[in-house]
Amino acid sequence: MKRVRVIGVGPGDPDQVTLEAVRAMRDSAYFVVSDKSAALTSERGGMPDPLVVARERLLDRHLDAAPVVVRIEDPSRERRPERTGTQEEYDAAVEAWHDARARAYEDALRGHDGDAGFLVWGDPAFYDSTIRVLERVGRRLPLEVSVVPGISSVQLLAARHRLVLHEVGQALHVTTRRRLAEAVLPPPHGQGQDNVVVMLNRVVDLTGPELDLGDWSIWWGGNLGTPSEELVAGRVRDVVAEVEAARARCKEAAGWVMDIYLLRAPEPAA
Repeated sequence: MKRVRVIGVGPGDPDQVTLEAVRAMRDSAYFVVSDKSAALTSERGGMPDPLVVARERLLDRHLDAAPVVVRIEDPSRERRPERTGTQEEYDAAVEAWHDARARAYEDALRGHDGDAGFLVWGDPAFYDSTIRVLERVGRRLPLEVSVVPGISSVQLLAARHRLVLHEVGQALHVTTRRRLAEAVLPPPHGQGQDNVVVMLNRVVDLTGPELDLGDWSIWWGGNLGTPSEELVAGRVRDVVAEVEAARARCKEAAGWVMDIYLLRAPEPAA
């Protein structure tokens, strides 16, 4: 029986790694890390995967001995809009990607002795595939999986902006940019949510003809918990250009951008 630890390590600040996560890292014999360097070579001319580098720095910070890092080439994922435009096409692309990752994880686990650690940004329960992929591995290779929660970017966004994510007694909806329209458009076209946290953003486009949230309030954060962190808040229409500029600065400084934002509908007119 292989023992595997899925360890939430927070959004990026080594000080936001919990004591439980540090214990789990120190009890792991090696760490399986997906490496996107091959894709970055074709996209940005041989750049190493900055998220692998960030994980290695985090391990160096919290471990007494040099970590054993097993890098696996991250399988390519279909992202072309013409191939993932419908929900069915998107689900099929993710399914294929998870299968390919499961095979790569299985090979890494079979090839190494001792307990394995998987370092997950933020919290493993928020929009991360590691637990699901390991469930697939477990169908072919007996695994004993434990999960260590981490500080999520949702929590850090609220802390950085000094706000409560929802109004008194109200609901909070968490979704992806892909499904934002479904969340905020009024019925029958959507759910009519008016307090929404949005993750997994390839773009931040909130003032177009099909989805105009210009009068909503936004609290945005990019690369939270890292040296390239950026924050923007205000009415969407007033700060959307500032958000795009901040995203560009994040990517320029770190080589990647992970951003998240809270949207809140304007108060109804009296």
